Amino acid sequence: MAKCEVCGNDYHLAFQVIAAGVTHTFDSFECAVQKLAPVCDHCDCKIIGHGVEANGTFYCCAHCARAVGVMEAVDHV
Repeated sequence: MAKCEVCGNDYHLAFQVIAAGVTHTFDSFECAVQKLAPVCDHCDCKIIGHGVEANGTFYCCAHCARAVGVMEAVDHV
């Protein structure tokens, strides 16, 4: 069994994710999201979808990107 690095649960179905060359062990996708998902620079929510990246900063949606001046960000094309 392997121990989740977020909650500490020792679980026989734990899995590993390699991100940026570092191996992480989790017992659930919930814990993986808590550890690995970027945070929106405007509203602080976890970005679990595609999100928007502008000028090296991540936003959960075009609305949040526009709120800080990234006017070219759009929700629908």
